[in-house]
Amino acid sequence: MSTKKITIALLDMYDGVPNQGMRCIIDIISRFEPIVGFKIFDVRGKGELPEISKYDIYISTGGPGNPLVGDGNWDVKYYSFIDELNTWNAENNIKKHVLFICHSFQMACKHFGLAEITKRNDTSFGVMTMHKTKEGLHDSLFEGLADPFYAIDSRDYQVVQPNLNVFKKKGATIISLEKIRDHVQYERAIMAVRFTPYFVGTQFHPEADPISFISHLRNKEAKDRIREMKGKRKFRNMLEDLLDDDKIYRTNETLIPNFLRTAINDLIRTKKIMSN
Repeated sequence: MSTKKITIALLDMYDGVPNQGMRCIIDIISRFEPIVGFKIFDVRGKGELPEISKYDIYISTGGPGNPLVGDGNWDVKYYSFIDELNTWNAENNIKKHVLFICHSFQMACKHFGLAEITKRNDTSFGVMTMHKTKEGLHDSLFEGLADPFYAIDSRDYQVVQPNLNVFKKKGATIISLEKIRDHVQYERAIMAVRFTPYFVGTQFHPEADPISFISHLRNKEAKDRIREMKGKRKFRNMLEDLLDDDKIYRTNETLIPNFLRTAINDLIRTKKIMSN
């Protein structure tokens, strides 16, 4: 990796589970070559975490399982690492930018004491609408996306019951909520949070692309499970949504690129100012 490149650390939270998510993230990062280089760290499988001084941007992936449960090793190291990144940003002019996705997002919300993490009554899976909050309408992460916009959701857990006093104290803001469900009395889950000017996270999967999702559906067991979960009509509607250029394609081409452009521009600008 060239030392002149902006360096990205990919924090793999998939725990050895074969997945398309990492491939999708790498595909997005490749759009920024040769400006950036990246390295993958197996957080849950091997307890690997990068040396903070060597990397500029961090993307912490989704993953399976209960976000409240670790093994007392990797999870302790991970939470400590988040705190170290936060401390770095408080003490240094050149900031570290972090994107938390799904499992990582849930862990970050719990770690910062922003909300509760609870198990859903049923799995949320498929193409879902994501609604911007008032703050989200002006957040750079969502620039170029409609309101609502569409993303792949895949979760058994949810972030709910925000502690607004803690949000205010930490300067964090909710920037997206899940769809309104008039037919049930459940609280709307939090789908994205701006933790700090440099830390942001999404409950959904902004990296997902239609090709990888459709590839997943080629597995008969997965297809049958989703049909049983959603019903045949909703399953057909989901397939149509996957092929709509203004839905999953748009989010894939917009959200993580927005995050990376914002981070890269900030790093270049700050380094230029400091070199003068």
